[in-house]
Amino acid sequence: MGNKRFIKIGLVSISDRASSGIYEDKGIPSLKEWLSEALISSFETEDIVISDDQKLIEKTLIDLVDNKHCELIFTTGGTGPTIRDVTPEATLNVADKEMPGFGEQMRQISLKFVPTAILSRQVAVIRKKSLIVNLPGQPKAIKQTLEGLKDEQGNITVPGIFAAIPYCIDLIDGPYIETNEALIKVFRPKK
Repeated sequence: MGNKRFIKIGLVSISDRASSGIYEDKGIPSLKEWLSEALISSFETEDIVISDDQKLIEKTLIDLVDNKHCELIFTTGGTGPTIRDVTPEATLNVADKEMPGFGEQMRQISLKFVPTAILSRQVAVIRKKSLIVNLPGQPKAIKQTLEGLKDEQGNITVPGIFAAIPYCIDLIDGPYIETNEALIKVFRPKK
């Protein structure tokens, strides 16, 4: 059982309209709600709502990793094909390593609901000792992506990406994360 201290999680909502107050951001509140149900480990968040501006996204991600010492960062929004969707580009620009399995799995989950899932360009990367993951923008899709899909009996039919996140954080020397196994079962190799 590694390090028991809390994990610091950056939550970044990327939306021109939410950042300018045209509508209320729903991404961060739904992420916080999900995390408070899913994590047994204590955590704190750094929350920020910004516009779809590539340089600003890059600056924000760098600040969250290098200065605010977040070990995990979730972004929501800005991963589609429109001109203003630049979250993946910004994320890749600040990366030391790309983690393509996360994007592949998120699209697999979304494809169970909408054929337009193939238009999503979510990526995940490692910067220093931090994992950065681009999530979908819709609260329902965020939950499905993190948690995975279950059948009527509650058995996992498609694993959610969060099942792999604690072990990934272990591998980059981050804090040991424990989850509420009724909601999300973490996969770690048997010692």
